[in-house]
Amino acid sequence: MATLTERLPQNIVGRYYVDSTCIDCDQCRAIAPEIFGRDEDNGLSIVIKQPLTSEEVALAEEALSACATGSIGNDGG
Repeated sequence: MATLTERLPQNIVGRYYVDSTCIDCDQCRAIAPEIFGRDEDNGLSIVIKQPLTSEEVALAEEALSACATGSIGNDGG
């Protein structure tokens, strides 16, 4: 499970984030490429856009559930 203390600083500010346990498997970027991107400097996934619509939230939650390492967090309700 992702933790706020390990949150990557490259994530855009907001409730969804990727933490340092990411292994760059590309799963989140395949599920929701408009929300998750790759930081080329550290080679890990990051949140590039916080989801706004119910469809985007559903995709972010799908990516969170599919993350093999539990590296995606949601610190909001």
